[in-house]
Amino acid sequence: MESDIRKPRKLSSKQIRRFRKAVYDYYKRNRRKLPWRETRDPYKILLSELMLQQTQVVRVIEKYEGFLRRFPIIEAVVRAPLRAILEQWQGLGYNRRALALKNLATIVVDLYKGKIPSTVETLKTLPGVGTATAGAVCAFAFNKPAVFVETNIRSVFIHHFFHNRDGVKDGEILPLVEQTLDAKRPREWYYALMDYGVALKEQHPNPSRRSAHYSKQSPFEGSLRQVRGMILKALVKQPGISEPALVKGIDRDAEMVRQALKQLRTEGFIIKQGKQLFIHDR
Repeated sequence: MESDIRKPRKLSSKQIRRFRKAVYDYYKRNRRKLPWRETRDPYKILLSELMLQQTQVVRVIEKYEGFLRRFPIIEAVVRAPLRAILEQWQGLGYNRRALALKNLATIVVDLYKGKIPSTVETLKTLPGVGTATAGAVCAFAFNKPAVFVETNIRSVFIHHFFHNRDGVKDGEILPLVEQTLDAKRPREWYYALMDYGVALKEQHPNPSRRSAHYSKQSPFEGSLRQVRGMILKALVKQPGISEPALVKGIDRDAEMVRQALKQLRTEGFIIKQGKQLFIHDR
């Protein structure tokens, strides 16, 4: 089995044609209408990809257009205090992404004159942007044939090419992504793959669970992540509150609240001025 993992699988032209037909046939009948698919603005597409990291599409739809009304261009993110960005981000979770967006926007404006980079290599140097996000931005904003894997794409390839296999590695999937990629229209191809992957998860036991990279998300209720969000929400609403008052006001274990506060200060979310706590606006 190890030799199979090391040796990239080679698909025939017939296999590639059949696979593409299956994906496109589904897409023609069931294409999802999503707001970030109606734009070619690289900032708006990058924003959607950051929001979609570890967050369900339905929740992102609820927040995406409201965020853009408040911050319609990347320069607006740079000008805004972090507190305002976190306020608009509430409900999406994983607030590190909001901080990454703020830092990313500053870099893009300062180094790239406000233009989102169009290569995977450069995009990956930006805060909060990994290989999958960079590849998605290249495909969707610039129609470039980048090769990448995310959860829905992973599901499609595991379902079609790794029957009854567990522990499938992305290193095995990526050569197949590259071989089957419709390089003439990568934007539509990846839209189709992702929509098909969503459908497969609904019709079959989630194929991604057979990935070597699959990990079940830990419960949110009662987690440190939940406490972090509660702290930031409180400071957005009531800047300048003292630490004792904040700890008392969060309906969770006091030691957990202090631990979350320490994390948030270390990561640059919060500063302390005298006895008062504030979002670290930049």
